Order: sequence, then C-alpha cells, then structure tokens
Amino acid sequence: MKFGYTIIWVNDVVKTVEFSEKAFGLVRRTLQETDKFVWAEIETGETTLAFSSTSEAETLFPSGFRSHDPAQAPTLTQLSFITPDVGTAYMKAIGAGAKPLDAPRTMPWGQTIARVRDLNGVLVSLVSG
Repeated sequence: MKFGYTIIWVNDVVKTVEFSEKAFGLVRRTLQETDKFVWAEIETGETTLAFSSTSEAETLFPSGFRSHDPAQAPTLTQLSFITPDVGTAYMKAIGAGAKPLDAPRTMPWGQTIARVRDLNGVLVSLVSG
C-alpha cells in the first residue's frame, strides 16, 4: 500500500485553502465547486492534502461526526509540515491567523518543532527535516 490522501472536512473550503497558501506557503492543485460540496487539493509532495465541505461529510456520515472547532480542544489528529526554518514558518503561520500553541523548541533528538492550530482548529506542527 501507499499512503495517498488526507482529507479534512471544513465549513469553508475556499477560505481554508487561501489560509493554507498564506500561512504555510502551500499551492493549490485543484478547487472544484459543485451544487452539493466544494473539494480542494493542495500540493504537498507525494501525498495529497485535500479539503472538502462538511456538507459532503453529512452525506458520507449520516449518523453524525464531530467537526473541528477552534473554540474547543483539538482533535487528536495533526498535520506536520517539514521546513528548513521552523521559526520563520511559525511566525508566518501566526501572521496569517494561526493560533500559536507551542513556540519552536529543539527536542532531545535534535529536531525543532512548533505547533499551531489553523483557522478550523486543526493541529499543525512545523518540523525541521
């Protein structure tokens, strides 16, 4: 098997993609709007990061689901982006509206890590390579 996609369902796909471009320097691959939902993919290398409307999630999960909510504790899922300069990436993300969680720090194994929450409340770590 090969890992292919991570999909995050959000209330506003367009706003989320624009935030991801501004905060993390990611580039949109595709953005499709239908009468039922919006789907977007972001360039991240070999694996695709995709966003889709919660209206699609309502169809896929009719028995219910827990939406990301920046006002609540985060879900235990985290996106991690590798960057050569964690400090600069952290400040750029905050400047774009990310909520700071953990300022950059060097871990005992030598990797530098910082954490933020995006505008949907999704955990995002910025890590050195």
